Order: sequence, then structure tokens, then C-alpha cells
Amino acid sequence: MILCVRFGLEPMYEVMLPRLVGLLTEFTPVVEAAPPDAALADVRGALRYFGRDPAGLAAVIRVRALALHGVDCVIGAGPNPMLARMAAREAVPGTTLVVADPDAFLRDKPVVALYGVGPATARTLCSYGLDSIGRVARAPLAVLQRITGARAGRELWERARGIDRTAVVPNAASRSVAAERAFDRDELDQDRHRRALLSLAGELGARMRTEGQVCRSLALTVRYADRSVTTRSRALREPTAHSAALTATAYALHEALGLQRARVRGIALRAEGLAPAEQAAHQLSFDPADEKARRIEEVADRARAKFGREVIVPGALAA
Repeated sequence: MILCVRFGLEPMYEVMLPRLVGLLTEFTPVVEAAPPDAALADVRGALRYFGRDPAGLAAVIRVRALALHGVDCVIGAGPNPMLARMAAREAVPGTTLVVADPDAFLRDKPVVALYGVGPATARTLCSYGLDSIGRVARAPLAVLQRITGARAGRELWERARGIDRTAVVPNAASRSVAAERAFDRDELDQDRHRRALLSLAGELGARMRTEGQVCRSLALTVRYADRSVTTRSRALREPTAHSAALTATAYALHEALGLQRARVRGIALRAEGLAPAEQAAHQLSFDPADEKARRIEEVADRARAKFGREVIVPGALAA
């Protein structure tokens, strides 16, 4: 049995996800984070160990998340990750939805509700009269493969029948990494916003370089005094973990929001589309300043690893 736990995390507090994933590891070692706000847990062994059914174990998890972290959650339970994700998507906040009969759970749902089916694929299937998951499940495999392709057609046919061959992968590489800064008071000063962005970009860059990763895009989240939130994202020119490139993109996102009179309570950055650095292409530059900055960054990373994060900081943050 698989649990999909969706935590009630606001965009500013994605950085809490690792702690919440750690809570799940107290019940089972087979836990996979699904940023920005969810995790998958294989609890087949935990059900026997704790002597509870899926709903009972989910209730214990919810109580501990509330008591220890003040975070509520919705939980979907199913025999595989796909059904657990779909159940969590439909569950009412603060409840658990258990899929006991996959066929009955899937049969009457619109095809767009099937995990992995996007709007374009759904429109194509509906044009052939395959507008429900049940109809897709009853369609011949060859028909689906002619419509969507050989591999996609087989995956679609299997998923419509409740079959998911993926597994929960513990300690899987994260697809995003986030950092946030909260101000002591509602902040109007644009310079303090930029200093926070400089610090966040440097932190994310250092974390990615340490883990040998690069990101493809950057997302900025701003939380205001009235608790409303704005999120904007932008693709990078090339996958990178270079702090200067991340900072420039963060500044551009911030300027595009036009926050001259906004009272800001906190700022968060999220690096998305993480990939191994050795698989990323880097555009060579004839600018000696860029190469010098990258060499200085490497030296600074080694110094921080040996003497601590605060041993070298940008001059704007030293005051």
C-alpha cells in the first residue's frame, strides 16, 4: 500500500518539506519526496508493524504533522503510486481517501483526471469518443497506440486499468530546491529585498554546486503583509548553478513585479528542473570577467566547506 501525503504548505514554506519527509521516515524508510508539498511512502511493512489499516496509519501521520510542525495534510492511499496520487488529489483537506477498488475508482472519471494525461492528450482522446477512463480501459490496445503512439498508448492503457509499474524510490534526487527569507517587519525597502535575493541565490547556487546539480529555471515567491502571495518563474538561458546567473534572474523577476509600494513579509526562491551538472551543456564565453567569477566561486566554495558558510559573503551582505 502506498500513501501520497500532500502537506498544506504555502509557497513560502516549501523549505519545511525535508522535515516533514523526515517525519514519514519514522514510519517507513521507503519515502520519496515530491516537491513542492508532497511525499510518497510505501507503508506495506508499516501496516503490519503498527497493526493498523491505511486510514488508521494516515490518521497517526496527520496528528504528528499537526502536533510537531503545525501542518495539516490530505492523504491518498492506493495499491500503487498513481492511484495514491489521484486519491490525494481528490481527498478533502484533513481527510484520507483510500482506493480499495481501482476499477470502481477510475471507471467514471473523465480521461483528463487520469494521472499523466494532459489537456492536449485528453482532447485527442475525446475526439475519438474516449472521454472517460473506463472507455479508455475498454478500448483495444492497438487503437490507443495508433492514436497516441506505441509507448504512450501502452502506458495509457495500463494506467486506465489501474496498473502503475513505477515504485517509490527512497532518497531520490530532488527535482527542485528552495530557500526563503522572512523579514522582521513588513519591508518596503527595495534594497533589503535585493539583499535577500542575493543571499538566497548564493545559498541555492552553493547547495547545487555541492550536490553536483544545475537548474533550468528559477521561481520567485513574494509574501505580502496581508498574507497574499505572488509567484513568478523564468527559464534560465542555460542550466546553471552559477550564483551570478541566478542572482541576475532573481533581480529580473523581482523588478518585473513592480513592488515599489508593496509591504513584503518574506521572499523565497526555488530552483526548478534540477539535473546532474555533468549532463548540462555550458556555453563558452570570451568574457574574461565571467571566467574569473567562476574561478573565484570555486575557491569560495572550498573555503566555505572548510571554514563555514559565513567565512566568505558578497560585500553587499557584509554590513
